Amino acid sequence: MGRVEEVGDGVALVSGLPNARLDELLRFDKGAFGFAQTLDKNLIGCVLLDSADTIEAGDILRETSEVVRVPVGPPLLGRVIDPLGRPLDDKGEIETDEFHSVECPAPAIIDWDLVIAPVQTELLSIDTLFALGRGQRELIVDDRAIGKTTVAIDTIIAQKTSDIFCVYVAVGQKTSSVRRTIDAIQTLAAPERCITVVSGSASPPDLQWLAPFAGFTMAEYFRDRGQHALIVIDDLTKHAATHREIALLTRQSPVRKAYPGDVFHVHARLLERAAKLSAERGGGSLTALPIAETDVGNLSAYIPTNLISITDGQIVIDAKLFQEGQKPVVDVSLSVSRVGGKTQSPALREEAKSLRLDYAQFLEMEMFTRFGGVPDKRVRAQLTRGERIRTILKQPPHAPLRLADEVALVVAVQERLLDTVPVDRIPAFREALPSALDNHAPDAVAMMEKTSTLDDETRASLLTALRKLTERFAP
Repeated sequence: MGRVEEVGDGVALVSGLPNARLDELLRFDKGAFGFAQTLDKNLIGCVLLDSADTIEAGDILRETSEVVRVPVGPPLLGRVIDPLGRPLDDKGEIETDEFHSVECPAPAIIDWDLVIAPVQTELLSIDTLFALGRGQRELIVDDRAIGKTTVAIDTIIAQKTSDIFCVYVAVGQKTSSVRRTIDAIQTLAAPERCITVVSGSASPPDLQWLAPFAGFTMAEYFRDRGQHALIVIDDLTKHAATHREIALLTRQSPVRKAYPGDVFHVHARLLERAAKLSAERGGGSLTALPIAETDVGNLSAYIPTNLISITDGQIVIDAKLFQEGQKPVVDVSLSVSRVGGKTQSPALREEAKSLRLDYAQFLEMEMFTRFGGVPDKRVRAQLTRGERIRTILKQPPHAPLRLADEVALVVAVQERLLDTVPVDRIPAFREALPSALDNHAPDAVAMMEKTSTLDDETRASLLTALRKLTERFAP
């Protein structure tokens, strides 16, 4: 039995309970719950899971020998819930008898398998330049309100026809932003295979802290059964700020930028739970897309630096490109995927193998030609091709491209078929492309949908269809 010494801001400092363990669930005699966040010699820092209005100094609390658990399983699919599994969508109670701990150990390295199967985002700029694999951890990072969440939501929408279950976790986000995200998932994705965990800016700090861990537990349910899951954490910068707030209230020592020394470990033990399991463990996978926010593009800040070192690569969103109208605004020079090209679809890998280098050279050459002078014929041709590459990488929000469409666009620019098409007419070319492929190259579309490959014969039919289409848009 313990006693509340101080309470406020969602945290209670309690005495007694000499046998309490870290993260143990504690029950107050008035019915509220909390969990032990810090264990000092004389005081325990208890993070409250319920309103602090009913708790006062002097109240009694007891150990439960339990940890925080959340509901898991198919009943959560299609629902909007809080981090404790309580419904927020007015669709009734969630009926499930299976509860798992929010703190689960990451799979041992011996249980991992190679990350070689792709996660199609249906965003040309990512699938061609920085392909994602099932079991990968890829950070999405840059300034506020320039498209980080849109990239993640487009990836969820792209799983509408795949076998991947999706979990979206909102941490400290504005209600209006969460509402737009939920509407996009409900109308454009497959909501029956999605779970939305919401802990908004008005939620108590304890729920914001728990949200990513609860989301991972819900996603791991599918991974551990040999299925595939994708989780988006939006965002870990706000989660780190919440962790700092709780740490300071529970009297932990501040270190750099007033964060506690364990903030790296908190995010590392969270993201290490994403992995591709071996066949002996069922062969399931959990892919993580954490989001982080920077100030004025400062990637060397404390939290972004931590997350970059934890993850398998980063997609950097460029504010300058956003202002120029390039969407999605992926920075080619700073973005990287450390898993490699083996996760890319074979047809796309074969056609786009030199695309990133060509685009990077174009951006550098364009910068130098702005100083004046008339470039020679070779440089003009390279600039023309680079402009076409940049244009095909532009993609409106929530407008996914099939694998066949992505391969066709890359083939068109690599074979210089788009050199004769004016840049302002390429968006119309993109809109007409799916129907043209279905009518004039159905064998190529079928092969790529079935095997993700492209042989010489079907590639020839694809080129024929592309030539016919470019003739319609060329002057």
